[in-house]
Parts: sequence; C-alpha cells; structure tokens
Amino acid sequence: MNAIAQAVAVREDFGGTSTTLAVQETASSAVAAQAKAMVEARYVMAMRRPRQWDQVRQDLLKECRRPSFANNKSAYYRKPIGKGVEGLGIRFVEVALRCMTNVLVETTMIFEDETKEVHRVSVTDLESNVTYPLDVRVTKTVERSSPSDDGSYISVRKNSWGKNTYTVPGTEDDILNKRAAQVSKAIRTLGLRIIPGDLQDEAEEIIKSVRLNEAARDPDAERKRIADAFGEIGVKAADLSAYLGHALDTCSPAELVDLRGIYGAIRDGESSWKSVMENKAEQAGKGGSESKALPTCSDESFDKKKAVWRKAVEGGKPVNDLIAMIQTKELLTSDQKIEIASWANGGEKQP
Repeated sequence: MNAIAQAVAVREDFGGTSTTLAVQETASSAVAAQAKAMVEARYVMAMRRPRQWDQVRQDLLKECRRPSFANNKSAYYRKPIGKGVEGLGIRFVEVALRCMTNVLVETTMIFEDETKEVHRVSVTDLESNVTYPLDVRVTKTVERSSPSDDGSYISVRKNSWGKNTYTVPGTEDDILNKRAAQVSKAIRTLGLRIIPGDLQDEAEEIIKSVRLNEAARDPDAERKRIADAFGEIGVKAADLSAYLGHALDTCSPAELVDLRGIYGAIRDGESSWKSVMENKAEQAGKGGSESKALPTCSDESFDKKKAVWRKAVEGGKPVNDLIAMIQTKELLTSDQKIEIASWANGGEKQP
C-alpha cells in the first residue's frame, strides 16, 4: 500500500502535495499545524481565484448607487474640523473589502490587565502579500456625571461647563461598546490603505451625488428624517436652526447633505454636537465678515452662467464641489441650488 493510501490527510500547499501519517501529536503542535494550514489555504485560494478589478469596480459602485447604502450614517461622514473634514466610513470599507475579495482582516488581543486592553488589528491583501497592522488601546473606564453606586470613582475633573465628571470602571457592556468602536475605526483606517484611491474617489462622488439627489427630490421628507435622527441623539430642531443660521424648513439640499454627514460623525463617536457648535463659532469668528459681504446671485446672472456650470456637472464635476466653488464668490438661493442638483441626472429644475 502506498504512502497516500496510508495517510490520514492529504493537503495541497505551496510545496506541492503533502501527506500526514498517523503519528501522536501534542496539543500545541496540532494548533500550530492548524494555524499554518489556514494561512496557506487562504493564500492558495487567492492564487487560484485572483480578483478582477473591473468586476470589483462594477460591484462596488453598484452598492454606492443604492440610496439605502449611500444614506447610511457610516458610509460617509463629515467632521466639524475647520471648514469640514469628510471621509468614507466603516460601512463603505466593509463593502469595498468584500467586493475586492482575497482580503484578510484579523483582530487579536495582545495584552490585557485591570485597566486596559491592547488589540492588534491587521488588514492583509492576500494577492500582493501586503499587511497593515495597528495596535488599538481600549481603557476599561468610562466617564460619568456621578460616581459609582457605592460612591467610589477613579478620578474626577471639571468639564467645560464647570461640572464634575467622574472616571469610573466600565461595565462589560461599556467595554464591549468601546472595543467595537475602536476596532471599527482601526479597520476603516487600514482598509482605506488597501482600497485603491481611484475607487475611493469614484465612490465618494456617487455617494454625495445620491444624497444630494435624494434631498433635492423631496426636501421636506429628507428634512424630517434628519431632524428625527438628530432628535434620537439629543439634538433638538432648534439646535439645528442655530447651526444653520436660519429656520430648518428653509434648508437647501446641500445643507441637508451637510447635516446628514455631521449626524454620521456624531453617531459613530467621531464628534459631538458641542464640538460642532464650537467649530461653527470659530469659523464665524475667522471669516464671518467675509461671508456677509458676498453678494447673492441674481436670477439674471444665474441664467447667464448656468450653461457653463451645467456643462461642468455633466462633465463629472461633483455638485457639492461646484456649489462650494460658486459660493466663494457669490451666494446661491435655495432654488438655484436645487436646479444645480437636478443637473446630476440630466433633469430640469423641479417645481
């Protein structure tokens, strides 16, 4: 009887075909062999089924065109830093990595004591054999407005309102939420280093365009959805009006898109409403006088210039970028912004 017939297992790997005979193994050697087999199997499958970039692009952009995905708070966010920092979120990264295939995401706890955990998050492109690792530190404490039930606390500080904020040990749920949030941020950061930049740029334009089109199609419904979403995180409609500088019911589609991005950043723990308002006040202090000096674009001026602007949109320029560029020189009315938004689909101004 030959060796293959006597073998307990036959495996194909980088060295060819190998056989495992019936020998006594320790638990540690069995675990090591299993880990090695799993790693080799992933790379072998990546070699046998390489990704097709045209198919990856097609699948990813198809996902981005779905309104339910484009409007997801974690697909695209806007941080209130300076004039605004926008970026693709964890939901986009998850979908993109799934469309790419042959990408391995791993999370391993490498240290733990009574006060903290350290997790190593890594994202590996199995086809190019490129790995990006990142260590994430998760403290086992949370901040509360009052001490623990028994009156104990680890430390206390004064917050910006002059009130005491206590650091207390976190519950299992607190630590679980912190761990998940930190790991998700790490995966997003590392995943964006794997996903090609041109795909990110295309996806970003589509997501912003879909959001703007949805807002322009039915501004009232979109405004209500956004107001309800902010209400769930403790931000009132009056607070939104204070941020905008006018009544909520006069929002332009571009402003609704801006609010949705801010909501995503707050909901994902990237920002807070307090920091949003502080940044708004800071920007108003720096450039408020300049903004007030800008003239409003008249209907006659808009009719003269819109042919050139529309050609830019039809040529691929994002609607938000065009509006932002125009408003560095003159302010647009809500109707003018809605008409510009309708050009993204080749439509005319909606009644």
